[in-house]
Amino acid sequence: MLDILLIRHGETDWNVDKRLQGHIDIPLNAEGLRQAAALGRVLENEPLDAIYASDLQRARDTAQAVATLQGRAVQIDPALRERCYGGFEGLQHHDIEQRYPEDFAAWKSRELDARYPAGERIAETMREFSGRAVGAVSAIVREGVADGHRKIAIVTHGGVLECIYRWARQTGFAQARDFDIFNASINRLQWDGERLHIRQWADIAHLSPQVLDEVDR
Repeated sequence: MLDILLIRHGETDWNVDKRLQGHIDIPLNAEGLRQAAALGRVLENEPLDAIYASDLQRARDTAQAVATLQGRAVQIDPALRERCYGGFEGLQHHDIEQRYPEDFAAWKSRELDARYPAGERIAETMREFSGRAVGAVSAIVREGVADGHRKIAIVTHGGVLECIYRWARQTGFAQARDFDIFNASINRLQWDGERLHIRQWADIAHLSPQVLDEVDR
């Protein structure tokens, strides 16, 4: 059995603006730094065998706040990055709708194989992104089991959390999201050797009630 703490990064200014971040490397804002510190304190006495994070600084710095109090290093994995949205990145929802109306409709209808216009990077389809996210977490879980770990933390992004939730619940993407994905939330899962089970989701007891949900809820 392996316990997994799946954690979304702390708040950024772009979260507040509801501006799509994707692969753009946006730092935590003052509130996000406060959230990360609170996360570190609440987990300080919870033994973790390893701490993993996306290489984007909003996830990396959130993980570091936990790792510092644990006396551990953060293991960086670029495969834990948020979905790449191509030309959508850096834009607010209303800007995307105005600039790319057909692609915006495909995004909101959750089309698995829709590829949005390229920006500085080529966008991932939802199917490609989900495969990457699930593959990354699966690899970390297998590594943890092989190393004899009992509990690990993975700090990543809202889109990755959605993919893992749906994978654990064995549901597809056709249904609109009906679960919360809060900044700096603690989501507890357990691997039983065959499947991932959700034990607790969207724990924000260590944070203020104003914490933000994922932008595309």
